[in-house]
Amino acid sequence: MGETSQAAGPGLPSSPSPPPPSPRSACSLGPTVGKGTPRPGGDITGHLTFSLLSVTLLVSFGSSMLYGYNLAVVNSPAVHIKAFYNATWSQRYGHELGPGPLTLLYSLTVSIFALGGLVGSLLVGVLVKQYGRNGALSRSALLVLLAGGFMGFSRELGSPEMVIIGRTITGLHSGICLSVVPLYLGEISPKNLRGFLGLMPSIFICLGVFAAQVLSLPELLGKDRFWPLLLSVVVVPASLQLLLLHCFPESPRYLLIERNDVCGATKGERISWRRLALGHAGCFSKVFQDQALHRFLGTPDVQDVIEEMKEEQRSLSSMEMVSVWQLLRDHSVRWQTLSVVVVNAGMQLSGIDAIWFYTNIIFENAGIPVSQIPYTTVGTGAVEVFAGLIGCFTIEKVGRRPLIIIGFCAMGICSAGITISLLLQAALPWMRYIGVACVVGIIAGFCMGPAGVPFLMTAELFTQSHRPAAYIVGGSLNWLCNFTIGFIFPFLQMSTGAFCYLVFCGVCLLVALYVYIIIPETKNKTFMEISHIFSSRRSILSIPAHLIGMMRLDGYGTLESSSMEVSGSSQP
Repeated sequence: MGETSQAAGPGLPSSPSPPPPSPRSACSLGPTVGKGTPRPGGDITGHLTFSLLSVTLLVSFGSSMLYGYNLAVVNSPAVHIKAFYNATWSQRYGHELGPGPLTLLYSLTVSIFALGGLVGSLLVGVLVKQYGRNGALSRSALLVLLAGGFMGFSRELGSPEMVIIGRTITGLHSGICLSVVPLYLGEISPKNLRGFLGLMPSIFICLGVFAAQVLSLPELLGKDRFWPLLLSVVVVPASLQLLLLHCFPESPRYLLIERNDVCGATKGERISWRRLALGHAGCFSKVFQDQALHRFLGTPDVQDVIEEMKEEQRSLSSMEMVSVWQLLRDHSVRWQTLSVVVVNAGMQLSGIDAIWFYTNIIFENAGIPVSQIPYTTVGTGAVEVFAGLIGCFTIEKVGRRPLIIIGFCAMGICSAGITISLLLQAALPWMRYIGVACVVGIIAGFCMGPAGVPFLMTAELFTQSHRPAAYIVGGSLNWLCNFTIGFIFPFLQMSTGAFCYLVFCGVCLLVALYVYIIIPETKNKTFMEISHIFSSRRSILSIPAHLIGMMRLDGYGTLESSSMEVSGSSQP
């Protein structure tokens, strides 16, 4: 398994002959790469087309934004939801819930979202294989409509269980989309725009948080009678995605490499409404005659892209899509897998979800007047969006590594700052403002890099055969850690007080150190080039990173310094 999937070093060996084309793949791909032909992937660039921007905005609005919205929407109406739980419990059993059981029930309501996300992330591999990337996103939107119905009518029917079920289903949807959206965008984007478009969903996550904070204001839906509507607003973006996403083609890379469907990859496919309604699997009806690659890349010359995909297909022609267990056992991708584990687990264990879930409680403990807390929270949401825009528009210039390292370091320092401010605010009242600034710093640092780069890196670090399994691993850890933080944070805060933020500080700094030492820069490289970089990871890691300059790798994954390359290759 490991030998089959391991990419070659700086030069590719002769690869197995591709399987004979199926009837679906009768379209010609043009001449193969021969002597004197530029290496595939060397000049694959594209510009931002209307189709590419439109589908990015659509899936970010209809999927990613709902994740951010559902993270923050339970923050402001917490008092009203608890009152509803108490009233319902009193009607059923004749007595109210005590403080401990009420905290436990509300913590379950908050954290059950993450358990649903965990289940959704485990389904990603099956869904993207059977329905494709576009098809999985379209079908998952139906879950939001169901969840919105449960939460919207929970108060009328006097059922706290409906709130918990609705939160679970929204988590299931987010667990699917949080992996499928970056997978889809990563496969349809040219390499020079992959970072920019890959961080677009993270901006919409921040917009979702901001939207939840604005709608939770007392002047809007923050009153007691409106909280079911506040929870069920998610049906609007999901309905828009369900109506429009079928107008865009499936991922050409998925069609060519996984389904060997050359015609579909070049001409484009969209989901038939009839097949969507009937739930048919297999080939979707072809209704486009315009070329998908031309639409997404904005250039009539897509031969370089086809050749790069053919190269990846040849390297994977003797193997099938790997399972999670095979991925974990595959020594050829052990550093990629470990990197996905570290950055995805670190993203949640950094404490960002504790900040989002319990912002009002944190501000109350910091001494902010209760009447001013909703508006302070909205201010933090505006900072989130601004920080996300900074990351999105600078990632193609500064790279992935600097953004994620700076983001985690800022989060670690600000977590320590919250602890200091809480300890000193009794003696120094002005320290409460330092605490608020540190909360804003944690959110800004997260949205600038760690919010989106881990999902982008998961797509970039693996080839097509390993990518779905990698998203299952990363997504499962992401949601498991999300649930853990959301469930235990209130109890951790009660038992350790201000010192609980030092745990998050340590996690953030350790993840930043790991990224600095282990993960190379992947900016402006094709998937095969990144695979070549990691194929020599064992020899590279035996030399200090600052000596070989891991950032100074050329376009094909070989070292610029020939002497250093010889030195590295001499390692066992």
